[in-house]
Amino acid sequence: MERHMTTPLPVFPDISISTDRLVLRPFEDADGPALIEMMNDEQVVAWTAVPHPYTARDAEDWVRHLAPRERTEGRGIVLAVTEFLTQRLVGIVHLQNTNWRTLATEVGYVVAPWARGEGYATEAVLAAAQWLFRDQRFERLELRTAADNTASQQVAQKIGCISEGVLRNAWIARTQTEDGGWADIRTDLIVWSLLPEDLDGVADQLADAGYASFTDWN
Repeated sequence: MERHMTTPLPVFPDISISTDRLVLRPFEDADGPALIEMMNDEQVVAWTAVPHPYTARDAEDWVRHLAPRERTEGRGIVLAVTEFLTQRLVGIVHLQNTNWRTLATEVGYVVAPWARGEGYATEAVLAAAQWLFRDQRFERLELRTAADNTASQQVAQKIGCISEGVLRNAWIARTQTEDGGWADIRTDLIVWSLLPEDLDGVADQLADAGYASFTDWN
């Protein structure tokens, strides 16, 4: 019987990325309590596919198994977004569905309710995009935002993404019912893309608007 050898997928390096205000790094066990609280927030439940209620077991599985395997199995990389000064968890940036042949990947992001309104999502995604394009030589970053998720769409616009079209009826969001439960609802997805040349001048524009700039990765 003929045997076919499969070539392992490339993997992203085990890195951390720093901005003036944030550190994007791998998840740690100590992030568990904040992760549970963040993932049980109503906005996160509504727009993502996370389990609900999000339990300590879910958090442990994410930190110890699911998130690390995204990188080691070549699918992408998961980064905990933390404040530089306080070291508290304020969000997640997740590069996923990576295509190593076309050098393209998709980014998802979550911001904790206690950190909203600070521009952290914009700052974190921009830093990840700069690292992806400059260090990893990728050629395309894609975002998909639910049609009614205006906050997520604003992040895409601020970092210079171009809207490419609509995937009709392509996502299942959740809406809260009168009894306090959750019901699934179908919604459209807006597809956005970011190319290396789209970043020209974006960091300077954001700095002028008061956003912290990218500084370093290691």
